[in-house]
Amino acid sequence: MFGALNSHLQAVSLVGSLSMALMVMLLRVRAAARPVNALKIWMPPLGMSTGFLMFVAPATRIPWLWALCAFAVGAGLFAYPLIRTSRLTARSGAVYMERSKAFIGILLLLLAVRLLLHEYVEAYVSIFQTGALFFILAFGMIVPWRVAMYVRYRKLMDEIGGQEA
Repeated sequence: MFGALNSHLQAVSLVGSLSMALMVMLLRVRAAARPVNALKIWMPPLGMSTGFLMFVAPATRIPWLWALCAFAVGAGLFAYPLIRTSRLTARSGAVYMERSKAFIGILLLLLAVRLLLHEYVEAYVSIFQTGALFFILAFGMIVPWRVAMYVRYRKLMDEIGGQEA
């Protein structure tokens, strides 16, 4: 009985991961047409932080060391390519995100690595704990990326003498 439930949860997890990756790619491509502001930079990590409510459920709880390692891998390994391929430019008194040809490829590569690691990690911990680990890894990836974007954004705003929208 639990085997069928576990494989069903794995399928839902896979479909969810693929759907989220596709959504991020589409949003990223569309966002390049509109100016960036501080709120647009900070909303993804703030919105994602509500996911920490999952730890209310005992099944998702993991040791602090595991959480720290997952965050460190996200921040130290997976954030780097996103930081390197995210470019902001000033045009017409506003800051815009430049489209990067490498960004989609990097996102697909990160998704593939995540899916491969997911199977490996899931062999040792429950599916709920696996989800928790990868949530923390993703949060560790998005926070440094957005901090780097914000630093670049502030620098460009200071250069052009722009005001927050």
